[in-house]
Amino acid sequence: MPRPLVMLLLAFAAASSVEAADVNGIPIHYSTHGSGPATLVFVHGWTCDETSWATQIEPFSDRYRVVTVDLPGHGKSGMPAADAFSLDLFADAVEAVRAEIGAESIVLIGHSMGAPVIRQYARRYPQHVAALVPVDGPISVQAFVLPGSESGGPPQFPDVSGPEGLDARETAIRAMFTPDTSAEVEAHVLRMMLAAPEATAVGALRAMGDEAVWADATIPMPVYAIYAGTAQMPDVAVVRQNVPEFEVVQLEGTGHFLMMEKPAEFNALLEGFLDRLGF
Repeated sequence: MPRPLVMLLLAFAAASSVEAADVNGIPIHYSTHGSGPATLVFVHGWTCDETSWATQIEPFSDRYRVVTVDLPGHGKSGMPAADAFSLDLFADAVEAVRAEIGAESIVLIGHSMGAPVIRQYARRYPQHVAALVPVDGPISVQAFVLPGSESGGPPQFPDVSGPEGLDARETAIRAMFTPDTSAEVEAHVLRMMLAAPEATAVGALRAMGDEAVWADATIPMPVYAIYAGTAQMPDVAVVRQNVPEFEVVQLEGTGHFLMMEKPAEFNALLEGFLDRLGF
């Protein structure tokens, strides 16, 4: 029987080797787990933190070196200036961690906002990328359409600032769940995401909405997108115009936090992709 999420979170904290890197003077918190010839770097989403991946640590750390990162302004990492949030900063934070651990090549797994972060990393540091795994997040403007957004343009987001900002955030977060999302997952996600400062919520959304980062770009490395059951699936042929090695799968019966909601099924999909890569 799968262990409860709270037990996995406690095991995550107890088993991890906690480290810190630095980008632009901002300390970047990350944790390492396990060892192996391949390194997996897990990148969380908007207003989340490394505990998003608690259900992936044990299954993968017995075969791989697993690294979880808190992006600038998130979790235990330092806070950038309000106008300094950008996908470039987030990608550079991941690069600072990669350099710190001495991994020449990495597989990047990015959930939600973490998907455009790993895309930006691949654009800036392609020599270090073995493969990308976007998890219910956009790897290109053609590959993911958020509610209220138009295909072919940058994502559009609600205003989460000011006196009504926290309520707007909670409304947005609750929309990520389905009737089948467990109370345990809902509680953890709400606690995690609502704990982030308003400056992080606003700055990270502004970073994702930057039209410059959504300009067409070729992503030549293997990309395996894992979508939630609630996601709108992309036209694979269109995505492959810019992402030629694009594969996609949908995990039915899940909301946005699919890796927590159906961890065994999610982990099997990721493991299968890694096996096909020869890792």
